[in-house]
Amino acid sequence: MNDAFNPMNLQSQNPALLLIDIQKGMDDAAYWGGNRNNPEAEANAAYLLEQWRARDLPVFHIQHSSQNPESRLHASQPGFAIKDEVRPLPDEPVILKNVNSAFIGTDLQERLKAQNIITVVLVGLTTNHCVSSTTRMAGNYGYNTLVVSDATATFDREGINGEHYDAETIHLTTLASLRDEFATIVTTEQLMARL
Repeated sequence: MNDAFNPMNLQSQNPALLLIDIQKGMDDAAYWGGNRNNPEAEANAAYLLEQWRARDLPVFHIQHSSQNPESRLHASQPGFAIKDEVRPLPDEPVILKNVNSAFIGTDLQERLKAQNIITVVLVGLTTNHCVSSTTRMAGNYGYNTLVVSDATATFDREGINGEHYDAETIHLTTLASLRDEFATIVTTEQLMARL
């Protein structure tokens, strides 16, 4: 992260809000591993989107377009659609991606550069997959990166020896791995106090 980054004065840095994979197909919890944590993630993301719009700050919707026809996030499936609570406005960019990171195979970096954006705020699904991958790349690219812990969520996972890891553990350990190394981790309330 930029050494001059001051997370206490965010609005002056024209931060971009990246809403990652908040799609209807994510409602099929069993398909993704079951037992999703943080049921308030979408509501918090929607609240932040509302605040970004009110302040005329940049917003980017990231939509996963799976190459697997059976996936809930394949373009032919109803689950491909972005959820109603964060539905993009006509003038808000929607960036389609086919892999975990929103920077791979897209023009996200070019769009950020064109608007002189150096600070990004990430919300969405899932914490340990697309949010984490995008966060790591954003941090490596030198963006001032914030992840909103209560506006992200994930599902249970099975370990390499068949052991069970619950969603909240996966969520918290992912955020712990990202913290300071790749991003500043904040809650919705903490973020708004800095905006």
